[in-house]
Amino acid sequence: MPAIFARHALLPDGWADDVAVEIGADGTIAAVTPGARDPSGPPRLLLPAIANLHSHTFQRAMAGMTEHRGAESDSFWTWRALMYRFLDRLTPEDVEAIAALAFVEMQEAGFAAAAEFHYLHHAPGGAAYEDPAELTARILAAAAETGIGLTHLPVFYAHGGVGGRPLAGGQLRFGCDLDRFAALVEAARAAARDAPADMRLGVAPHSLRAVTPAALATLLAAHPDGPVHIHAAEQTAEVADVEAWLGARPVAWLVANAEVGPRWCLVHATQMTPAETEALARSGAVAGLCPVTEANLGDGVFDGPRFIAAGGALGIGTDSNVRISVAEELRQLEYSQRLRDQARNVMLTGPGSVGAALYARALAGGAQALDRPSGAIRPGLLADLLTLDADHLVFAGLERARWLDAWVFARADGALRELWSAGRRCVADGRHVARDRVEPRFRAAMRALADRI
Repeated sequence: MPAIFARHALLPDGWADDVAVEIGADGTIAAVTPGARDPSGPPRLLLPAIANLHSHTFQRAMAGMTEHRGAESDSFWTWRALMYRFLDRLTPEDVEAIAALAFVEMQEAGFAAAAEFHYLHHAPGGAAYEDPAELTARILAAAAETGIGLTHLPVFYAHGGVGGRPLAGGQLRFGCDLDRFAALVEAARAAARDAPADMRLGVAPHSLRAVTPAALATLLAAHPDGPVHIHAAEQTAEVADVEAWLGARPVAWLVANAEVGPRWCLVHATQMTPAETEALARSGAVAGLCPVTEANLGDGVFDGPRFIAAGGALGIGTDSNVRISVAEELRQLEYSQRLRDQARNVMLTGPGSVGAALYARALAGGAQALDRPSGAIRPGLLADLLTLDADHLVFAGLERARWLDAWVFARADGALRELWSAGRRCVADGRHVARDRVEPRFRAAMRALADRI
């Protein structure tokens, strides 16, 4: 394909001027050449694009539905009850239409890839589809249509609560024993045979609420390679229940008993002690942070400064997809720390740009969590790239050291112009190339859902 030309590009050693990036037929970066400006092209800032490390795409359809207060105080647990009732209405066609719209919005917001933490496996009531991977196939189809890079994570969800409680209600659509889950993963692997070469398949034990230690050990032994993602320590009630059952808090138990390491991503981890925070950092696992959803659900605040000081890796995800935005996830992450500590510019251990530091951490952590060779503009890596309009008002008069601060913290609406996922040009002139096909199907699905709710 023709080279991408940019007025300025963020390379591994900093900003460079007049850069041409050549993309190979396999979707990787073939060459990077500074000093090769195409004078006919628009003024662009070229960046590596971030990977979204945690998404439940079906929840995109719930945005705006859960912000009415009930007769009593609301919490994560009341939100979860509403979510269970909602998902019982979803058909496979709905799942595909919603996922496609979520993927379109992710790419328009600056995410080139997504890790789909996929726990919706069965029909309402828990009955199996004829194809065990029916709903996985719907996610794969949505990813193929939109071109987003995908790390698909079938979720092992065996119990309704700590101690092996039985599944109930909406959880029945998630439930698997080990044999059923093994069959589901194999069906997912077969469904993914025609997927793009950059697609990855991992596993996701849902949480210590939903998986016993013995089952977790068996699952990990059956899947010794590839990404492992797990919800951990999102809520105080969860922490208390796990500690009463296993004699240790969730993160402490996992680090001590599950050989947590670089292929792991612990999602949320907003409820950790200082010792757990440092232990997780030292493990090499990625902390999967979803600050917008964590704020929306009242989860709590991750201890960013302590985790970074201990050498931890982190990335960002959109989780419930209530609001999809790279800039807002990074901004919310930093602002949550400021509110807690009553300080400014907290997520940086020394002098420099907070926006640039947050972006660099999210690039590295997202690539690691998705097992995706991306995260930098360097030959051999996947061409996960985006451009920003260098003439956008938000950058007026700013030196290059402050460009990422402006995109993350200032009003940069409309600044993103193009995005490539593994060399696939998915966003042009700020709009996804498949939006005109995807949006009408989403609208139709939402109208049909309204009739069923």
